[in-house]
Amino acid sequence: MAKSVIGLFVAVAAAFSQYSAKPAGSPPSELAPAIASELRQEGIQVISGDGKVYCQVWLRAKAPQGPETSEPNVMLKTVPHGALLGVIHYAQAGKDRRGQPIKPGLYTLRFSYYPEDGAHMGVEPNRDFLILSPAAEDTDPQATPNFDQLMAMSRKASGTNHPVSLPLWRVDSNFNEGFAQTGEDWVWSTKLGDIPVSIILIGINQH
Repeated sequence: MAKSVIGLFVAVAAAFSQYSAKPAGSPPSELAPAIASELRQEGIQVISGDGKVYCQVWLRAKAPQGPETSEPNVMLKTVPHGALLGVIHYAQAGKDRRGQPIKPGLYTLRFSYYPEDGAHMGVEPNRDFLILSPAAEDTDPQATPNFDQLMAMSRKASGTNHPVSLPLWRVDSNFNEGFAQTGEDWVWSTKLGDIPVSIILIGINQH
């Protein structure tokens, strides 16, 4: 009997660790109108193993463009630092890839790349990230905050000294649109305007 109970527990735990995705519908009505007008009208909705919504994501309909950066190991070279790339809504408590808690709520997603310093060496093979900030305080889709400004915005989301972030990268070959598990990460591959990208929505940093 004990083995049966343990087996059932393991099976349930495994099922609850799985995720699926479906269309999310229109962006949230509580977004600033200027932000909402820049987004695709259909996003992705990630469902956890218990059947509840984990998060919903909407990206911009067109990728922001600027001069090509000379920064090394950056894949989205023509996207300006700090540019709005989308929004994410957590229906339940989440975590970023560092294991940092994310409170339920609505956040903007802005583009950044981490500094090339000893504290960030080996974090990811490329430096591209999405930085989360409280959507209620981020209402200008044309703003391009610098690194320090963006980190300060994101600390309001994390409540710690470290920003909340999601890794992303440009997919230059073998692009397959969809949501799937890759190793221990759950990755959404889609298009930011005409740029094929992948975003780790759920994962654990192994470094």
